[in-house]
Amino acid sequence: MTQRVLITGAAGRVGAILRPRLARDGRVLRLLDRRPLEAGAGEEVVTGSVTDPDVMLEASAGVDAVVHLAGHPGENTWPEILAVNIDGTHTVFEAARQAGVPRVVFASSNHAVGYHPAGQDAPDDLVPRPDTFYGVSKAAGEALGSLYHDRHGLDVVCLRIGTCAEHPGDERGLGTWLSPDDCGRLVEAAISAPKPGFRVVWGISANTRARWSLDGARALGYEPRDDAEVFADSVTPATAAQKTFLGGDFCAFGPEAK
Repeated sequence: MTQRVLITGAAGRVGAILRPRLARDGRVLRLLDRRPLEAGAGEEVVTGSVTDPDVMLEASAGVDAVVHLAGHPGENTWPEILAVNIDGTHTVFEAARQAGVPRVVFASSNHAVGYHPAGQDAPDDLVPRPDTFYGVSKAAGEALGSLYHDRHGLDVVCLRIGTCAEHPGDERGLGTWLSPDDCGRLVEAAISAPKPGFRVVWGISANTRARWSLDGARALGYEPRDDAEVFADSVTPATAAQKTFLGGDFCAFGPEAK
């Protein structure tokens, strides 16, 4: 039986990372983005926005899981964050409910908890303390996931993603890095774990300097293989905000960082 996985924001940076890493025999990736995409083998394309309920309902039809990446990837004005990141995420969850999709994997962020102190050992259930409007949108997405699990029975896995890139660029990233390959392993675990219920877990690699728990992600079946320490000689020193706050330089926008 063919499994169908919808990826929103598939033309973005993380979407590009995941497309080849989530490809499997017996699986079709349905790719949704505002920007036109070309479907490869085992792929389908839907062009449209997560803010459009009709587009999302059509895109969610016959889907076994949604990986929700779409949204502004950093700070923006409140109207933009509200319209795309918050209302758009609600549209994704509501379309999944209406279409009978059993699972949503939500790309949350460390910026949902960014104003917690850096250097602490952060558990998976660290309470929200967002560092930006962007961080607020990720905390709101987690709250929507909790609601749609409790009220409607969806399995929802929220991934508080760290520094997802080919390599960390700074000293902070030696602890927060999520390699592209480990990103694929993490999302695959979130898609495949049996009956996860509602969970919020950290998304990082097996970094020597990690201070964020991997217990929750490993309980889903995630086994990271990469370690940012191999880049230790090439990164830039940590900034004052990175030394002070879990969210790093995103917190430099706020008065606490001045």
